Amino acid sequence: MKKRLSSLYHPPTPSYNKRGRLLIVGSVAFDSIQTPFGKINKTLGGSASYFSLAASFFTKPSVVAVVGDDFTDKYRQILEKKKVDLSGLQTAKGKSFHWGGKYSFDLNNRDTLFTHLNVFEHFKPKLSARHKSASHVFLGNIHPKLQLGVLSQIKKPKLVGLDTMNFWIKKTPKELAKILKLADIFVINDSEARELSKEHNLMKAAGKIIAMMKKNPILIIKRGEYGLLMFGKNQIFHLPGFPLEDVIDPTGAGDSFAGGLFGYLSKTGNHSWQNLKRACVAGSVLASFSVEKLGTQRLQEVTRRDIGKRFGEFKRLTHFDNR
Repeated sequence: MKKRLSSLYHPPTPSYNKRGRLLIVGSVAFDSIQTPFGKINKTLGGSASYFSLAASFFTKPSVVAVVGDDFTDKYRQILEKKKVDLSGLQTAKGKSFHWGGKYSFDLNNRDTLFTHLNVFEHFKPKLSARHKSASHVFLGNIHPKLQLGVLSQIKKPKLVGLDTMNFWIKKTPKELAKILKLADIFVINDSEARELSKEHNLMKAAGKIIAMMKKNPILIIKRGEYGLLMFGKNQIFHLPGFPLEDVIDPTGAGDSFAGGLFGYLSKTGNHSWQNLKRACVAGSVLASFSVEKLGTQRLQEVTRRDIGKRFGEFKRLTHFDNR
């Protein structure tokens, strides 16, 4: 078992020539976060930042996003240190996207203090020839029209992942319906699943959402500290959340999960149901590390050895059959 865990979760230096290229299109931003356990001002944030840092433990992700001229080398180096490809990170005149939020004591409720879109408001993704040849594509939480525009430029993607949020579900239902038909894997949280399906029960919600997607899709419903539910063709997988003593900041946990999930799938090149389950564990492990410190700090520190150890703990936690 030790040898197997080492080969799966302590991969050699990530590179493009293993199984496939992974492209993430989303936001690279500044976050200002307040929780009962600490606060941090103007730290590296955004969906693409969390995603790419998590994915970098398995492959070399490419980021397509936009930042302002206030995004200095200090922030770029955090991503470059993890071998994240920033050739698609556009710099526009002005300030970077900046979000501020404050969490309640139980960390389940959050108040948005401000959202300054800045240069992100006029973001138009530009893909290079290398980006267009990506085998694995994840469309982060941006306008569905932009998601459609990005996907139309990808030549022959092997796997397309999709994220969204309540805002797009309410404001752009037609565009969201179009991109849903093109997604292989749809990752949303439980409240978004209920809103999109208009069903309170998650089993019923899943059935309705899968009917909106292409043939044989995968739907993953995130349930925060309670784990996740994954739905496939006549198949269901439930993974509990990893129990932690120190939960400091849940910001970016969902994006870290998606990064670990797609990083693992890109690394292995295996999209079978069994490997999807392993990929969910990989994503959950990265998400569990992400919440242990403010912002992306923990993802910057964690090692492949840490990931392998926690994967083993996760396996022991969920295993019950000795046969």
